[in-house]
Amino acid sequence: MEIQIRDSGAACVVAVAGKLDALSAGDYEKAMNQLIADGKTRFVVDFSELSYISSAGLRVLLATAKQLKPKGGLAVFANLQGNVQEVFEMTGFCTILGVYDSVDAALAAL
Repeated sequence: MEIQIRDSGAACVVAVAGKLDALSAGDYEKAMNQLIADGKTRFVVDFSELSYISSAGLRVLLATAKQLKPKGGLAVFANLQGNVQEVFEMTGFCTILGVYDSVDAALAAL
């Protein structure tokens, strides 16, 4: 898994590529925890290059959302593809987390 981070002004855009599974979930969580510790509270997570997400990956997405809530923060997700989109739909994550067709749409929603 690869993570690229850029500040768009309104939010931090976190692009995740590869697989978000039991092996890589800790790396994602560590990166997000560091950004939150640095005072960032608004995130658009770009999954355009994410090919797979497991239950461990879903768990860290929820953990981040829970960590942001008391800070008035928010993480939304953009560009879900194929298997990742299916997993979000099957698990109901599309209804509990903000999901958008593009990074621009996600940024506009924030």
